[in-house]
Amino acid sequence: ELPESWADMQEPLLEGMCFTLKYLGMTLVEKPKGEDMAAAAIRRIVATARVGARKFQKVILTVSPRGISLQDADTKEMVENISIYRISYCTTDKLQNKVFAYVAQSQDSGALECHAFLSPKKKIAQAVTLTVAQAFQMALDLWEAAHAGK
Repeated sequence: ELPESWADMQEPLLEGMCFTLKYLGMTLVEKPKGEDMAAAAIRRIVATARVGARKFQKVILTVSPRGISLQDADTKEMVENISIYRISYCTTDKLQNKVFAYVAQSQDSGALECHAFLSPKKKIAQAVTLTVAQAFQMALDLWEAAHAGK
């Protein structure tokens, strides 16, 4: 449930907003951003996810101005930490509207990866997307504030 004062949520975002999602998978992409690229990547991930009858990993995705961190919901083990500066795009898919995805540059290979997650509701997928957008803005504001005195 998104509060009316969505824009006034600076405080919790600094700490990190948590969402429990199911990790669908990852595919490599050629462009850092774009709706068509993301939609095609999400289609590939969803198609692959449907073929494999495995259970999806439940993760806690935490969004903050530092980036996105992924933690296994069951074991509480850290899966990945993605710096906000490596994320180039995030979206809620138009057709698969419960799917949230982001594109980030791999720390190891430098390749562009699209990661997709299934949320329980369309509203949650949208909330994750809005929260990441807000985290970008806060990271920029913090960066500008840090460099203003120079």
